[in-house]
Amino acid sequence: MGNTKHTGPIKLPGKPDPTLWVSKIPFGLGKVKPKHIRDTIKVMADNRDNLPYALRILTQGVCDGCALGVSGLYDQTLAGPHVCTTRLNLLRLNTMPAIKPDVLHADIDELRKMDSTALRKLGRLPYPLIRRNGERKFSRISWDEALDLIAERIRKIDPKQLAFYLTARGITNESYYVAGKVARFLGTNNIDNASRICHSPSKTALKRSVGIGASSCNYKDWIGTDVLVFWGSVAANNQPVSTKYMYAAKRKGTKIIVINPYREPAMDGYWVPSIAESALFGTKLADDFYQVNIGGDIAFMHGIMKHWFAMEVEKPGSAIDRKFIREHVNGYEELRQHVKQQDWAQLERSSGISRERMAEFAELLAASKSGVFVWSMGLTQHRFGTDNISQVANLALLRGFLGREHCGLMPIRGHSGVQGSGEMGADPFSLPGGEYKGADIPRVESVWGFKLPPWQGDIVGVTLENALLPEDHERKLNVFYTSGGNFLETMPDPDFVRQCLEAIDVRVHQDIVLNTSTLTDAKEAVIVLPAMTRYEQPGGGTSTSTERMVYFSPEIAGPRIEEARTEWQIYCDLAARVDPERAALVRFKDAHAVRAEIAKAAPNYDGIQHLKNKGDVFQWGGAWLCEGGICPTKDGRGQLISVELPELRKPEGHFYITSRRGKQFNSMLYSSKDPFNAADRYDVLMSKSDAAKHGVTEGEAVVLYNSCGTFHGRARFAEIADGNLGLYWPECNPLVPKKVYEPFAGIPEYNTAVVLERAETYHALKDTRYVEKRIAELDQEISDEE
Repeated sequence: MGNTKHTGPIKLPGKPDPTLWVSKIPFGLGKVKPKHIRDTIKVMADNRDNLPYALRILTQGVCDGCALGVSGLYDQTLAGPHVCTTRLNLLRLNTMPAIKPDVLHADIDELRKMDSTALRKLGRLPYPLIRRNGERKFSRISWDEALDLIAERIRKIDPKQLAFYLTARGITNESYYVAGKVARFLGTNNIDNASRICHSPSKTALKRSVGIGASSCNYKDWIGTDVLVFWGSVAANNQPVSTKYMYAAKRKGTKIIVINPYREPAMDGYWVPSIAESALFGTKLADDFYQVNIGGDIAFMHGIMKHWFAMEVEKPGSAIDRKFIREHVNGYEELRQHVKQQDWAQLERSSGISRERMAEFAELLAASKSGVFVWSMGLTQHRFGTDNISQVANLALLRGFLGREHCGLMPIRGHSGVQGSGEMGADPFSLPGGEYKGADIPRVESVWGFKLPPWQGDIVGVTLENALLPEDHERKLNVFYTSGGNFLETMPDPDFVRQCLEAIDVRVHQDIVLNTSTLTDAKEAVIVLPAMTRYEQPGGGTSTSTERMVYFSPEIAGPRIEEARTEWQIYCDLAARVDPERAALVRFKDAHAVRAEIAKAAPNYDGIQHLKNKGDVFQWGGAWLCEGGICPTKDGRGQLISVELPELRKPEGHFYITSRRGKQFNSMLYSSKDPFNAADRYDVLMSKSDAAKHGVTEGEAVVLYNSCGTFHGRARFAEIADGNLGLYWPECNPLVPKKVYEPFAGIPEYNTAVVLERAETYHALKDTRYVEKRIAELDQEISDEE
């Protein structure tokens, strides 16, 4: 923890800087770019039946989109109003009326004809629903009937056969906290959340390297740092308001470097709509791109360190902050010896970056007195995700970029609710304010007043797999209770996921809208419970931003879905029905009472009990974690980790794929066209040189396949590293292997090797067992590498 307090927002420069302009043509006319004005007008039209309420949400509520932490129209980084199209796109979820009864109660096959975008546009869930096995449509059911039915089913099963899951859809800290408490009250530790599927390796790696599980710094530290590095993160696309911070950083002379296989147009230049100069002429953001191979980041970072250690031989102190290492870091000599053994040729081959370019970046970092490293799912969603982040931490520790202004490690969060989810204990490895082990267990038991399940819970991927276990297995999933989430569109191998969902006896979908997962069958019944949004919850709610700011979002006056209920209250009511004799242990008078208990159960959150008015906010941990280089580890020191170089598992002539986000929020799509490159959802981003090698022309139909599945798309030339392909998520999920998890954090891997064929060739030869032969060759070559 640090003692220095965040100093609040700063002003942007008043005068323009033409050297940063993307184009002298106003508004980027003729260029492929987001149409912010057009999109804003469309949002206004979509919300025209509820414009006053929509305006109150924007000006009074905390953003339910990304995790930058915009309260009303303001944040703690920059003075002046902020708004982005991501937040505007989500606005309709909060203002739309209920689904019309004739649509809601139509034949299930009529609803299944719609994709999730069409289902979302139908409107809000109006009241509890049930569809029993064999029934063709949803029927209305009362809250009492629904909760009694769920409670009765829970009482009949082993707690290990019960699981909970929470998505990041605007869910508040209060709901995460109560869900985690209720799950353990009911005897299960099978609870998970969307945050773990994105950033669990970040927490795992940071814990072992520097003893923390969150960003060590603030967004303000971007502004004026010598170098700001985005690693596998497209913040301009996923957190659009961050472009305003990048603009401010550029005006302070910060160099912005992007490490990514694809030269992301959104990070190359961006038209920031809330800055007049940038809205007119755009802003050049990235100073340089290092187009590393998918999965080649560890090799790239080895190359950086190898060059640093060579610099140290020539001139001690020229690359490594020796004083910081001596006073605050363990493992230096072990890491030096490990890196020294790495072969340059192998590092170049694995990373896809030349030795000269690695040396160039190493020298840039060595010459920088400060630096902030930002990363996202481009680093985490690998089977070696924890090692990826440990390598980033190694770089920061070697340079002393920790615990001071303009320095730090930042796993940037995608959604407003995810930072708080693990901190509230809503996953199988966490408890409020700690971990599901050691002294944290009796500490939380003393606050909650009951014993916790003495067994390790399962991550959500394994939980779904458990639905296919034999009926007499102690972990056979019988009741699955999800708050939001659409597993058919977020998990690898959708066909397998559907099989799992349909094998569950009772599924409960607590949500605000329908999605495709809600419509899948269950062995006994699917129960749907209508939830309130964060803006409807009596007593308001809180959420935690990437930079550990805990914001209060008040209840906002407006129309209501009559039977929708506050999420945390639903959990309490269910628990009381399952075990009425102990109901007092999970009963809260109001939202304030929940926050008061959070302050006791999670010491870092002492202060949340005082949040009650619009604009209330506090930051746990101070401005910088590990302030002064002192880490919350046993000896107060950081730990350098020697990481092995992973095999890319990509046979010669094949490709490695990774997923990309277009105009969407998680799996919710808002356009079939990517506003930054005009690509379609089924376009395959590939380099011109790769296309030439395979005889593929732009726009030509191609087929990607492996042992998991097949993807039909069209080639689109892009500035992406050779041997790598970019596909849109979740459309590419059929190619992603199931049951592949990162060993330390359990995150699913979303990258894999594929064969690419021209569609004409694929279809001409598939009946001669050609495809099966190529798949077998691919699998054999991969297994030979392992």
